[in-house]
Amino acid sequence: MTLKQTIQVKVVPNAKKNEIREESEKLKVYLTASPVKGKANKLLVKVLTKHFNIRKSDIKIIKGEKSRNKVIEVSNG
Repeated sequence: MTLKQTIQVKVVPNAKKNEIREESEKLKVYLTASPVKGKANKLLVKVLTKHFNIRKSDIKIIKGEKSRNKVIEVSNG
């Protein structure tokens, strides 16, 4: 049985280090990558897979591909 959950994420590109902070109802994700050519989105997926201990294919950006505010769908396989 596959469970899916959506989470709100605020991305802060060009940070000094990759870091995730939990705020009231969303995650704030600091990324070292710039938002050029999808680099920040690729790194976001990588950082979230490590944080949730899931596969890359279990994370999908469903809203906000070119925005700092994103909605991410996370499934457990």
